[in-house]
Amino acid sequence: MWSGVNACRTARAVSLCLRRGSVIAKHSVPNECQSTFFLNNTSAARLNTRFLYSAAAENAKDKTGKKATRSFLVATGAAVVAGLVAGFSHFQKAEMVAKPSSPGESNDILERCRSFMAMPVTDIKVLQEHKNDIKTKMELMVMETQAEVCRALAEVDGCDFIVDRWERKEGGGGISCVLQNGNVFEKAGVNVSVVFGYLTEEAAKQMKSRGKSFKTKDGKLPFCAMGVSSVIHPKNPHVPTIHFNYRLFEIEEADGNKQWWFGGGTDLTPSYLNEEDVVHFHKTLKEACDKHDTKLYPKFKKWCDKYFFISHRGECRGVGGIFFDDVDSPSREDVFEFVKSCAKAVVPCYIPIVKKHVDDVFTPEEKHWQQLRRGRYVEFNLVYDRGTKFGLATPGSRTESILMSLPLTARWEYMHEPDRNSREGKMLDILRHPRDWLH
Repeated sequence: MWSGVNACRTARAVSLCLRRGSVIAKHSVPNECQSTFFLNNTSAARLNTRFLYSAAAENAKDKTGKKATRSFLVATGAAVVAGLVAGFSHFQKAEMVAKPSSPGESNDILERCRSFMAMPVTDIKVLQEHKNDIKTKMELMVMETQAEVCRALAEVDGCDFIVDRWERKEGGGGISCVLQNGNVFEKAGVNVSVVFGYLTEEAAKQMKSRGKSFKTKDGKLPFCAMGVSSVIHPKNPHVPTIHFNYRLFEIEEADGNKQWWFGGGTDLTPSYLNEEDVVHFHKTLKEACDKHDTKLYPKFKKWCDKYFFISHRGECRGVGGIFFDDVDSPSREDVFEFVKSCAKAVVPCYIPIVKKHVDDVFTPEEKHWQQLRRGRYVEFNLVYDRGTKFGLATPGSRTESILMSLPLTARWEYMHEPDRNSREGKMLDILRHPRDWLH
């Protein structure tokens, strides 16, 4: 069937198919990028009996004694999945979930799930029973953010995200969406994780270094953490890298008291400075912050410049954005609404910049500089980043998802220093002296 068709290279020509929504079946082709077949909705309906399975079948043993798994690829639109959720849509490889166990379950959460890249980590019935809990609201919000960002990136790139659903035996799991070797993006990852269990001594030590104090029982400290995290590395050196992360953390102390806080932020890392782009980026984030308090943007912008500083290099990782952590006031609902506004700002602050420069011509020398700057990106993430360090210190964490933030390619050169008057030299000066981009 359609042997040799390269879906990535022809994706722009078939974008209409993506928008209409068609089931797509995985297929290997020479291109490193994920490639696919496109089937019309009539064919998709006939395939339902092959791909749909119940909760019992999902856990059934195959002939080798291992649990059987089923996965398939679905394009952007509303795929017809009989007996599951009508119109449930994905971009790509996704594990199907069992049909709701009882007709009494309300459709409001199911309705929201139709636009997700996969079903939530937490069972839908549990989410429905606790629909007013802040953890439920947060999980649904990060799932929506993941889908919105993936949809916007896939539209620009023309390739599809691979969806990888994983479980953590200690408690919880996650959904990793990755687009690799695409037309526009070398590597784009958008992860959701919802994990719980007991905090390790190393993780607790990191929190105590930030002033946290907890009452433990027998050295154990129950925790729950959830969030969405993303890093996008484009191919073109004139398109900047973006990172965002929004999360909720909750600790239950020995006396039953619960401590909670939100953290997150969005920041931009260009290889070459385009002031108009940076102003647009910061302005969009400021508008999101100002909806809640005009004091937030300047505070979190300064925090971002400080946090993403590579001390051993004496320079910032990029041109900043916003960053915050340990925010626990004025109330859970208030902070959640703020976090939601920031997450909603990701697509409008970044996608216009990508579209503006996606077809810019670049030289081998400019690509070389991009690789050197990515080396700095790797240094920060492995040496300083809290999320990376916490993830690697947490039992059962998924290393592939944690290190998704690293680019496919990077470069280090001994004693490299660009000419001070070159574009590279001017970019480096900006990184060594953070600016206020809006005044």
